[in-house]
Order: sequence, then structure tokens, then C-alpha cells
Amino acid sequence: MTAYSPVIFGLGGLHTTADEAAFFHDVRPWGIILFARNIESCDQLRALTDSLRDAAGRADLPILIDQEGGRVARLKPPLVAAYPPMGLYGEMFATDQARAIEAARLGAALLAHDLFELGININCAPCLDLRLPETSEVIGDRAFGDDVMRAATLGRAVMDGLEMGGVLPVIKHIPGHGRALVDSHLELPRISADRATLEQNDFAVFKQLNDALIGMTGHLLYEAIDAETVSTCSKPVIEGVIRRHIGFDGLLMSDDISMSALRDDIGARTMAALKAGCDMVLHCNGDMGEMQAVAAALPPRPSVDAAPRIHRADDALHGLASEVPKGARKVWGELMGDVFPESQNAL
Repeated sequence: MTAYSPVIFGLGGLHTTADEAAFFHDVRPWGIILFARNIESCDQLRALTDSLRDAAGRADLPILIDQEGGRVARLKPPLVAAYPPMGLYGEMFATDQARAIEAARLGAALLAHDLFELGININCAPCLDLRLPETSEVIGDRAFGDDVMRAATLGRAVMDGLEMGGVLPVIKHIPGHGRALVDSHLELPRISADRATLEQNDFAVFKQLNDALIGMTGHLLYEAIDAETVSTCSKPVIEGVIRRHIGFDGLLMSDDISMSALRDDIGARTMAALKAGCDMVLHCNGDMGEMQAVAAALPPRPSVDAAPRIHRADDALHGLASEVPKGARKVWGELMGDVFPESQNAL
């Protein structure tokens, strides 16, 4: 089995530059993540994903994106159809559970099929964080709601739908970002809730979906678990909560290590995340200097513990195919028409 560096990098623009191509050739990152800055048209995007795979010599190179629906959508109309934020499915669930589950599953399948057609095979969704009234809107309507059963049920529907559409899901932000009072892109959220409250609520959603193949951390400080260290770099959080209490044995990737919630230089962040038990680090902004610093801090191959988890994800990527049933978009439009009129635009 060929060894790849345990890292996912971003790109600077619409095409891979010569410097990026040489860097990726040397570092051999496990995957590449795309953002709006990398997208101009469907033809350009498909050419980009094809070229990344050709350069890597890997037909199943992991190519990731954050395409949740709502305000977190790197691909937007008219390139692809519009999809609602997850919170809308949560609102539907309160009045008609069966309708909400089927709408979430079909909506995720259609969204995934769009990605599949463009060469993207991993979607950083669903967001399984709880939405609580006092907390930062950085999560907000990206979450299904404040209820464990609702979030877990709809989370499962979205995971199933994404895989039906040919894309692997990433559950996030494990073990739970919903109590953050500030945006972790800008500063470190401190979570003051006691462990019992966290286990009964925030952690419980992830525990019910702990069979996911890939999960993403959040950058938070859980005062009741490790009052000194951000969760992404905390062994008590990763080993004690994520691995043992939640029982998640999938590939654990960090959230973006260039976010301001983390201190220290970028190389130290990289080493700390891997040492704490992350299997993979994520670096998103495409800054070559930062990427070089990350690469310098990486081990030559994934850890002994990480290797089988990465291998399972690779196997799943190899078998992906879009199996969205004919007529699914019409059915989804009928389910969603009165609450999300945009669903009618693509019929």
C-alpha cells in the first residue's frame, strides 16, 4: 500500500500552479479540499478534479468540499441547484418526521450527485452540532436543531443520502461545537458545560452515528475535560471522549489548522494535532508558505493507528457510485416545495 502524507491541502486558485504541482508531487497529500476560489464553471471544475487525479496517479484521490446547503455552499446556482440549510429539515421534523427524513435523504443524494458529476468524492457534512439559543451563529441553521434524537435521525438520513449520490460524508464537528459562544475561525471558544451535560447532549449525537468512516474535529476548549488544550490537540478529548466514550473509530481529521482558535506556529499545531490522535490534518487556505511549514512537520506516513482507518476510507472511495433513483428530484421538489421554493427551480 502506497504511503501518503496524513494531510489535506487547499489550492490557491482555479488551476494547479507549477509550484503547487511540484509541492504536491513531493509531499503526496492524502487529499485536496476545494473552495469557492477554485470554482468558475462546471467544465473548469471537472477539468481541475481530473487534473489533480492525473497528477497524483490516483483515480480515487480524495477531493473534498464543504457543501452543506444554505450559507455553507462552495458551489452555488447556476452551477448546481440550491439546497436548504440543515436547520430547515430540522424544522420540518418537528411537524412531520417521515417527510423530513425522506426530504433530507433525497436532498443529500441530489446534492451528492452534483458533486459526484464534478469529480468531488467527499463532502464535509453533515454538521451534527446542536443549535442552542445562546450560542454563536457560526453554527446556527447549519445544525438540525437542539434535540439529540432529531439531529441523530436526520444526520443518518443525510449520511445515507450522500452515499447514495456517490460521496462519502464527514460528520462534524466532533465531539460537538454547538455550545460555542464565539466563532472558532476567529478565536478559541471555551465550553463551560459539565461533562454529564455534554455526554447526554452534544456527545450523544455523535455516539449514535459513530460508525461514520470520516469525522472532523472542532477547535474548542472543554473546561470539564481538558482546561488547558484545544480539543484538536487534546489527548483527553480525542482518546477519552471521541475514541472511547463516543466510540468513533473512523478517520479523524482536524478542522482547518490555520484557524485563529489555535495558537502556536503552524508546524507546532500540525504536530500537536497528530500527537493527540488526529489521523489527518486539514489546511485550507492554499498559502504555500504555510503548506510548506505543515509539510515539514508531518511524519513520512500515517501512524500505525491511523493507517487502517485511512485504508477503510480509501476502500469506500474506490466503490463509490451515484445511485440516485430516476425521478428523485421531482419527489424532493414535491416534499420541499412549500418550505423551500428553490427546490422547484431544478425540476
